[in-house]
Amino acid sequence: MSDNLKQKMLGALAWSTIDRFGQQVVQFVIGLFLARLLTPDDYGLIGMVMLFVALSNTLVDSGFVQALVRKQDVDDTDYNSVFYFNILIGIVLYIILFFSAPLIADFYNQPKLIDICRVVFIGIIFNALYLIPVAKMTKNIDFKNSAKINILSVTGSGFIGICLAFYGVGVWALVAQQVLFHFFRMVGLHAFVKWKPGRVFSFNVIRGLLGFSVNLLGTSILNMIFNYLYVIIIGKFYQKSQVGYYSQANKLNETTNYSFQTILVGSTYALLVKIQDDDERFRRVFREIAQKTSLVTFPVMLCLIAIAKPFISVLLTDKWLPSVPYFQLLCLATLLQPLYTLNSSALNARGQSKITFRVEFIKKALILTSVFVSFQYGIIAMLLGYVISCTIAYLISILYLKKDLNHFIKHQISDFVNSMIFGATLALLLWLIHFLISNKYILLSTQLLSGVIIYLLFIRFFYTNTFFSVRNQLLLSIKSFTNSKK
Repeated sequence: MSDNLKQKMLGALAWSTIDRFGQQVVQFVIGLFLARLLTPDDYGLIGMVMLFVALSNTLVDSGFVQALVRKQDVDDTDYNSVFYFNILIGIVLYIILFFSAPLIADFYNQPKLIDICRVVFIGIIFNALYLIPVAKMTKNIDFKNSAKINILSVTGSGFIGICLAFYGVGVWALVAQQVLFHFFRMVGLHAFVKWKPGRVFSFNVIRGLLGFSVNLLGTSILNMIFNYLYVIIIGKFYQKSQVGYYSQANKLNETTNYSFQTILVGSTYALLVKIQDDDERFRRVFREIAQKTSLVTFPVMLCLIAIAKPFISVLLTDKWLPSVPYFQLLCLATLLQPLYTLNSSALNARGQSKITFRVEFIKKALILTSVFVSFQYGIIAMLLGYVISCTIAYLISILYLKKDLNHFIKHQISDFVNSMIFGATLALLLWLIHFLISNKYILLSTQLLSGVIIYLLFIRFFYTNTFFSVRNQLLLSIKSFTNSKK
């Protein structure tokens, strides 16, 4: 990897890391307050409608952001055409969902959802208004300003949500938090990018971009539907408190796992696009990213499984303990997800969005089959089926990557097997500590401190170059971020 590209990659990864983990830290702290002020029923109600929000935002995007990033000769006509198309889709979707709110409420047998839906769906329009600035920032690999905007948006919307929850408005605190996040992000992105739409629109641009984006759209829609598949089933056939337990477990899982995925897609895609035609260089960069990614994700996810009970009990109180087995199984199911996402990002960068859609379709078919087989045995059985489906899907993705990039399977597996072994060993050690300590606060503190020390020592002595390289880049990025606020 050339020094210039390597610096860009490390800078992008560092700022994406600051962005995602900065957001997650803020959301985590906010979530601690909200989990104490609100009930599982409140989280259950908002969880029931989030599928429609996520699906609508995906339809508004339609895969055009990645299509614009990938296009080499993008111009103002491209940006303007996509901008107006996004707004049109956003308004149409809001109108449809506004009048569909009673149907959604009837499906779940929850009359309160009518008003909740009609307010929370306003965020869809805000989302449509800021997609072009997102595309321009991503294309310019400007993750520094993006990090600032996202962290400030999460902080502002979360603070208001806590205030509303403190005054006893219940689920409406979560509704306000959702809508205000998109509003603040819209304002911030346009303030930084300073892009204004012109009076030009071309259907030819939309048709041209659809050739690439339609497969990404299909993949994203499948992802959204199946990400909320268990919420739909649990909300329909179980008590709404169970939706709350599952949603909280899923949210905790996403605090780490989804961050890794977003960092990969957000920062590596634009870089991989630049070297898409150089197979040897592409493989070298891809393997370096895969190795560094697995070195973080496997130890973190496996250790979270080991310390799940004291982790949830201390942070969210004992009323959320029913979430523990859900959280553990979700962590196990998404253990390979960052590498799966990286495989998809690599294939998309090489213009193989049809393959990523095909793989995603197979994955969803596996998940759906597992649900049909395990539904009668309960929520735990369904999540076990989810674990098996995700594992098989990753194995399929490495077969397609081998075919397209001639990247041997043994090399793909060797890139993460050492990290997996280390992560499993560390997790076992942390789990064994619970036999020695009964107090949950001391137990969790001891597990976390031991895990961090052992992990850092392992990286320091076995991956010395990586340790110092990442440390220096993060320090530089944090210093730059701090100075820019002065």
